[in-house]
Amino acid sequence: MPKIKKLRKKFFRWRYKNLSNQQFIYLLSILVGFLSGLGTVAIKNLTHFIQSALKVDFIREYHLSFYFVFPIIGLILVYLIQKYLLKKKISHAIPSTLFALSKRKGLIERYKMYASLITAPITVGFGGSVGLQGPAVSTGAAIASNIAQLFHTNAKNRTLLIGCATAGAMASMFKAPIAAIVFALEIFSLDLAFVSLIPLLLASVSAVITSYLFLGEEILFRFELVDKFHVNDIGFYIVLGIGSAIASVYFSKMYFWITKYFDRMGSEIKRLIFGGLAIGLLLFFIPPLYGEGFDLINNLLHANHEGAIGKIPFMEKAIDNIWIVILLLIGITIFKAVAMTITFSAGGVGGIFIPTLVMGSALGNVYAKVVNNLGLDFHISESNFTLIGMTGLMAGVLHAPLTAIFLIAEITGGYELFVPLMIVSAISFSMTRYYVSNSIYTMELAKKGELLTHDKDKNVMMMMQKSKLVERDFVSIKPDYSLGEMLEKAVAKSNRNLFPVVNKKNEFLGVLLLDDIRSIMFDQSLYDMVFVDELMHSAPDIIFYEEDSIETIMKKFKDSGAWNLPVIKNGKYHGFISKSKLLTAYRRILVEATV
Repeated sequence: MPKIKKLRKKFFRWRYKNLSNQQFIYLLSILVGFLSGLGTVAIKNLTHFIQSALKVDFIREYHLSFYFVFPIIGLILVYLIQKYLLKKKISHAIPSTLFALSKRKGLIERYKMYASLITAPITVGFGGSVGLQGPAVSTGAAIASNIAQLFHTNAKNRTLLIGCATAGAMASMFKAPIAAIVFALEIFSLDLAFVSLIPLLLASVSAVITSYLFLGEEILFRFELVDKFHVNDIGFYIVLGIGSAIASVYFSKMYFWITKYFDRMGSEIKRLIFGGLAIGLLLFFIPPLYGEGFDLINNLLHANHEGAIGKIPFMEKAIDNIWIVILLLIGITIFKAVAMTITFSAGGVGGIFIPTLVMGSALGNVYAKVVNNLGLDFHISESNFTLIGMTGLMAGVLHAPLTAIFLIAEITGGYELFVPLMIVSAISFSMTRYYVSNSIYTMELAKKGELLTHDKDKNVMMMMQKSKLVERDFVSIKPDYSLGEMLEKAVAKSNRNLFPVVNKKNEFLGVLLLDDIRSIMFDQSLYDMVFVDELMHSAPDIIFYEEDSIETIMKKFKDSGAWNLPVIKNGKYHGFISKSKLLTAYRRILVEATV
């Protein structure tokens, strides 16, 4: 340990002599991009290893039957790892990272560097219907946060490096560096400035190179456009945009409803058993829901609906009928959201990004097949609408329209579909946001007022901690105190000119200012004749600790014109917040966030 400390001191001396802060952040962004890319590669390879191990000859012969068993085994393993190995609960990947940015100044626990790396491949490898993108981001973000802590960077640079890790994970997963940068900017509300853009570019490129080094040309899915965009198809794209919005609202509402249903169960064991059986049954009857679902996307893109649907029980011969195929794809579209949410609720670890792509691809393909088989002499490109269906669901469910546009554009190797991508993305995003104000990533944080946005003023207020603003050195008085008692027990012992009036239960009744008694405080004849309840008055306003956000508190000071406002916590008097302390804290955090 002493040698390590000496080496660190030498490194810091060298760094301060030879590197500017900006240059050092550039180097760290490359390192973060490499490590987040490496983490993503590890997650993908571990998942593929598990999936391959479950396809040995004996299992392959009865594979359909094992669809029911595999997810339950995976969920049990994840539960045991969390309970006995990690001894910690693994939170949803991106929401927990957003929380760390908004309320913990980008400080993320060390165990998160490997927690998702272990549990996500088990969840997905054994058939859990979730994605790997979220866990890859969580792993990269934890690595970035701990590197930032190791090199003593400030809160703003920690946030930037976490954004770099996010871009790196996305770039490594899809080999789409531009979409990765846009994703980091959209989801984590980073400043779109030259200072932050260069580190994001460096991290994204570093991660892509890492992915190529370890995986070669292998990618999750790539498709070269065969059919060009035709202006005559714009009407069909508008309808797809509306359909994507409806599907996005369904996806989000279903997620929230199922999550609440499982939360009411209370016991983790109950959730595990019920969820495991439910996901097992779903996968048995609808095998394409197994795992992430990239095989489904690739097969649909290459017009192989038989490969996409696979062997569904009791449907082997019916698959020759195109309308049966359409009904089965509709079933996949509907139940992907259900299977994903049940996997989460039962204790699985994964992400929602890739399930969104799967559902969108099925929706777009179904729509094109219906149009082409209605007998109305219309023909639209099934592959193009499959791609653009993914865009619609990403824009709606994730509230990330720009990511949706650039990801599909990069995957297809060009911008031939840019116009329909923009049309569907805009319609889906705007309509979904009307009915679902925040994405699955951000809903809970938004409800608590803990969500980072591009509004710097709100971000600063959100990062302020109420607990550090409350002043407790005010001497409280009782309403039945006489003037003499008040002077002896409060005024003589306090350096404040304000006194909260409380009852025996410490419930707040009002305030009394030194100015209220200044004219009579030296008249001893009144010491036993005048009482506090005759002199006290109401506070200009009251701060409710559990309910009021910093933004609300600011507004109360502005509207009341007060310099001090009482704080009520759990129905009891808790202290005061002063305007001066509030503004001082605001200025300090603003400086920290912008330096």
